[in-house]
Amino acid sequence: MHTNQTATLPKIPRRYASVLFALIMSLSLSAALSAAITAVNTGIDAGFLGRWLHAYALAWSFAFPAVTLLAPRVRTLVDRLTA
Repeated sequence: MHTNQTATLPKIPRRYASVLFALIMSLSLSAALSAAITAVNTGIDAGFLGRWLHAYALAWSFAFPAVTLLAPRVRTLVDRLTA
């Protein structure tokens, strides 16, 4: 008999949800935006990866604190604007 088991990720305690949200949101947005802006400004060539990683690290260092500080205020604004 063969049982079908799927791997599950360990659960992070809910008290860390806001930090996890800020981490995931800031990592993903700064990755996408820094890649797009680096490509537009300097083109995609052999040195793109290095330029993008530098821009990504710089962008994330601003994005994480910004999301951490702004997300609660944005949620409050969205709650006020929606029914």
